[in-house]
Amino acid sequence: MKQNMSNTDRIVRVVVAALFAYLYFGGIVTGTLGIVLVLLGAVFLLTSILGFCPLYLPFNFSTKK
Repeated sequence: MKQNMSNTDRIVRVVVAALFAYLYFGGIVTGTLGIVLVLLGAVFLLTSILGFCPLYLPFNFSTKK
């Protein structure tokens, strides 16, 4: 797995994941939408830790220089 995410991309994903977690665990967003946000936040966090986004592959896209 070759990294295809820049540090800026990774930081933005971590911040968005933290925002989603805050919205859900703070009780602001509940129900199905809250669960979807938590799962999406988990995916963002995982991809930022790995530095690899599988959705970039089919489009031959990379934010890493």
